[in-house]
Amino acid sequence: MRKILFGVILTFVILFAFKYCGDRNEEKTTIKENSALIQKQLKNVSKLVVTEGHFSEVFSYKSSKAIFGDYLTADKKALVVVNAEVSIAYDLSKIEYNIDEATKTLQILSIPEEEITINPDFEYYDIQADYLNPFMAKDYNDIKKTVRQQLMKKIEVSDLKSNAKNRLLSELSKFYILTNSLGWSLEYNQTPVKSLEGLNNLKL
Repeated sequence: MRKILFGVILTFVILFAFKYCGDRNEEKTTIKENSALIQKQLKNVSKLVVTEGHFSEVFSYKSSKAIFGDYLTADKKALVVVNAEVSIAYDLSKIEYNIDEATKTLQILSIPEEEITINPDFEYYDIQADYLNPFMAKDYNDIKKTVRQQLMKKIEVSDLKSNAKNRLLSELSKFYILTNSLGWSLEYNQTPVKSLEGLNNLKL
């Protein structure tokens, strides 16, 4: 009787051991599959997200050159019309991340900064210059530098930057939706992301 009881117990122990090992392997396989799916999603999103805009501005340029002290000046001026194509891009292939399988967490470590590109087209009107103070290459370079500075100020207060950030958040929300559906967690810069609203509140 003891031998039969011992055999039954041994059988249960062996079956339990097989089931436990099988469950562990299945869980490990699932985690591997999930991490592979997350990596695939990261590659799919790793693209250049671009928001484009157009700016048209009119600038007045003037420069004076003193001659014989303050007794005489030579002036030059021009009216400059600028049409500029502006783009704000995020190269998401530069996202730094870590997949922690032990805690089932996708950790986004850093997001690349925005890249602002300005392509201006200059048209010069009403150019007036004195013989003693002609237009030089430096004048055109100064105009281009000033125009770029003015355009950057306008870009900062325009909707272009907020629209670009909204597109970025739209791409990042795909990470939250995927990890949440798999039972994983999402972190950005060591801050847990627990909802789409929380993602929108992050300081990117």
